[in-house]
Amino acid sequence: MESANNSDSTNKQMEMQLSVVVSEAASYSAGAAHQSPSPDSCISQGFEGNRFSPRLATTAQGCYTAHGSSTVGFSSGNSAPLSRQFWSAGEYEDLPNTGLAHRRDGRNRLCVHPKFLHSNATSHKWAFGAIAELLDNAVDEIQNGATFIKVDKFITPHAGSLALLVQDDGGGMDPEFLRRCMSFGFSDKQASSNIGQYGNGFKTSTMRLGADVIVFTRNKKGSEVTQSVGLLSYTFLRQEGYSDIVVPAVDYSLDSSHGVLTRLHRKDRGQFFSNLSVMLKWSPFPTEAELLKNFNDIGAHGTKIIIYNLWNNDAGDTELDFESNEKDILINGAPKKAATNNVLLQVTQSHIATTLRYSLRAYCSILYLHVPAYFKIILRGSEVEHHYIARDLKYCECVKYRPQVGGKIEGELVTTIGFLKEAPFVDVHGFNIYYKNRLILPFHRVACHSGSKSRGVVGVLEANFIKPTHDKQGFERSNLYQKLEVRLKEMTNEYWGCYSHLIGYGKKVSNSSTPQAAIAYPLPLSSSSGCNIKPITVNPQMLTDNTSKSSHSSTVTPNIALLNASNTFNHGQIKSPVQAGMKRERGHEETEPLQKQARCSSTGTEVELHNCVGQRQVVDIKALMQQNREMKKDCLEQEKIQRELLFKLQELKNELEQVQQQHERLVSGLLVSNAIKMENV
Repeated sequence: MESANNSDSTNKQMEMQLSVVVSEAASYSAGAAHQSPSPDSCISQGFEGNRFSPRLATTAQGCYTAHGSSTVGFSSGNSAPLSRQFWSAGEYEDLPNTGLAHRRDGRNRLCVHPKFLHSNATSHKWAFGAIAELLDNAVDEIQNGATFIKVDKFITPHAGSLALLVQDDGGGMDPEFLRRCMSFGFSDKQASSNIGQYGNGFKTSTMRLGADVIVFTRNKKGSEVTQSVGLLSYTFLRQEGYSDIVVPAVDYSLDSSHGVLTRLHRKDRGQFFSNLSVMLKWSPFPTEAELLKNFNDIGAHGTKIIIYNLWNNDAGDTELDFESNEKDILINGAPKKAATNNVLLQVTQSHIATTLRYSLRAYCSILYLHVPAYFKIILRGSEVEHHYIARDLKYCECVKYRPQVGGKIEGELVTTIGFLKEAPFVDVHGFNIYYKNRLILPFHRVACHSGSKSRGVVGVLEANFIKPTHDKQGFERSNLYQKLEVRLKEMTNEYWGCYSHLIGYGKKVSNSSTPQAAIAYPLPLSSSSGCNIKPITVNPQMLTDNTSKSSHSSTVTPNIALLNASNTFNHGQIKSPVQAGMKRERGHEETEPLQKQARCSSTGTEVELHNCVGQRQVVDIKALMQQNREMKKDCLEQEKIQRELLFKLQELKNELEQVQQQHERLVSGLLVSNAIKMENV
């Protein structure tokens, strides 16, 4: 993260620059800001010129004029008022005399109608899915130095209406990249490393959340610093009657060493001020000074996105609820928790599998499988605590799966499967399927059984060999995906057959095939977190004995997950130690719960061992527990070392940047000094 001194210096420079910029624009923009600009003077999909000019309307609903007043609810032209409900916002009639745009050489060119902004955004059925797209962009910027992303409520000046703020301190965008971001089909991201790759996420997500979005971004390349503003406004395009998507954008060059802000004219001065006048009229910022103030808290580089004119639900309320919880953003109209004495219903209602559907904080906590310790998701001013679903499981198994097509292995994944620590008192089950670290399907149900079968069984896996849909809320129904679903269903049934008796359900087991069990405890961190603990097999006879009841029992508190790795990492099957690969027969399962043979405490960290067979076995398992305690201690030490190294790395980066800035100032001062000496000579 940039140092406080660097940020303060940038802010002071910005305050000095505002008066210079505004005074220069006064003579030109005084008249331009109050007139309807020509479409030819704006940027269509990030490129200048070649514009078709339809008839223009002059007023708009819910937007701002250049002098800061809100216009009336209907247009003086043929445009009807814009609906404030997302699913009906695309239903309007075009103005007459619209058609194909023509190039100067006489050839037709493809126009993207403003209605496409709405229809394109309908791929997001869920508002939080749209917000997740914007979070993905910040996570992709970690490689460019991003350390945080902030999501918060924003109150627009003058009108005081609600808006959504999304801001990060990544590398920012230069003028050309901003235009590509706000256009269609451009993406410089590498499919092998980044979450996004289609170049469409920004448009679909912002237009799904609100009718209009304005972007402020500052980018630094060497000693050159640029800052740009782009406006994508469905309200503007709709009310002015455009038949093509117009994206006004303005750029500035910042000389940080001298505190000078200069306008960049990509074509000419007239085009710059024409684009600027559109922004001042249709954005929440009616003057250039107010527009530029948004860069004050960005720092040396980063991006700020403000989505305004947020969509309403059927009840007339905004889809996003900022008022019910000051530390969260909720979905308006979400179901309320029912007052009940039913323990199963109480636990299920409070579980993250339920709350993630209407709580952005809950959803963000599991959105990424792993995030660097220094990267923070800040929601409503409070950091989101990362939630590892695998740590909520007990009696865990790790199962390797290698899908094959035509005899060729197409990929490999390891699934962690187990019972939720609340089981059997929770009606939740399913698999959390990630793609390149990003959650695509949370608690996806693959096994549908009547009664209690599969209840509480949850899995976590990262499947990078299948492709997600464009909204990243599902996967393409490819052959590989269908094979994966079938395997996960089989895995659920196999696991239930092996371990359901450990949480109170019974299973008739022959003497020759006693299922192997694992002690309940949250899983360790992955190797990417600095912890590299290998699984240890536990003797199943230490947990069960069907012959006689011993007069002694011992209680052991484990310190790390004991996973049945030696029997599970083989052809993706959950196997017993006695008869590997044996198929469990459904006829052996009983519907009534039997007396528990292994009882887990309410915290999920203590296991009472009943009916131990022999003192030697007790000594063996105690030795395993001691070994795991030592391994847990080593893991924590490695994590601490990793955090310290990451912190030192960030400090060194900050120091290096400060030294570079100091060097630039010294060189600049030297050049000025030499110039003065030459003049004196």
